[in-house]
Amino acid sequence: MKRTASLLFLAVLVLALGSCRSRTDRSEGSVLLSVTDFDGLPLLVDVSDGGPTQIGEITLRNFAKDPSGTTSDLQSIELRSYEVRFSRRDTGTRVPPPMVKSIFSLVPVNGTSTITNLPFLTENQLANPPISDLGTTGADRETGSRVIVLNVSMRFFGRTLAGDDIASDPASFTVEVVP
Repeated sequence: MKRTASLLFLAVLVLALGSCRSRTDRSEGSVLLSVTDFDGLPLLVDVSDGGPTQIGEITLRNFAKDPSGTTSDLQSIELRSYEVRFSRRDTGTRVPPPMVKSIFSLVPVNGTSTITNLPFLTENQLANPPISDLGTTGADRETGSRVIVLNVSMRFFGRTLAGDDIASDPASFTVEVVP
């Protein structure tokens, strides 16, 4: 009976600790990386003229998990890469391949870094279905539509100067792709 009670207590403790995961618990280290602003987001990409396939400006912010605590330069984040994933907002299911690109910038602790002209579509995405269908046939072969509506989701990855791996939550926007 005592053993059953102990196991039950241990199971409840594990569940309680596992369910208390807020955003501050999901990343390593003492800081959070967040996309705080998009400027110059394209709403429409025309494949006939190849663009725009870049975002004018993205601002990333490095937040200390404990804003009242002591901070140091070792909490600054060196950006290493970013990932772009796509999903369909319309009735289609085919999506361009994901993209991972290297990037370099330093986001100081409790500060920001602005990245300009960041690509979110490259030749690899434009040359593959469903976007390539628009260039060759003028319509998405799956849906027959002349417009492909994509949700674009971006995540940024880096490491603090102290060596903690950091990833932002996804930041998303929607774009229409036309022939």
